Amino acid sequence: MMVQSVVMIRKQVQLTEEQDRRLEALAMRSGRSKADLVRRAVDLLLAERVAMPTVEEQRKRALEAIGAFHSGHSDIAVDHDRYLAASYASDGPEAPAPE
Repeated sequence: MMVQSVVMIRKQVQLTEEQDRRLEALAMRSGRSKADLVRRAVDLLLAERVAMPTVEEQRKRALEAIGAFHSGHSDIAVDHDRYLAASYASDGPEAPAPE
């Protein structure tokens, strides 16, 4: 049986008190070390980054979306803040009456 060895590089990271508290609690619940959980989180982040579009790709997508959707409202450019606030406050796209 061949055993594969993995070289570990020691790194120092700074966490907030809240992050450390939650990481400690997760380590206790899962029976894993905090270091193992951090390594797993790094692996997930790196896998996500591979699939994440570059800034240029994001910019291109955003520019392609311009004019592609129609709200039925003619004042979106002027009152976009009110429409956005209304959409977060309710389930509908209707903006509140002007103040």
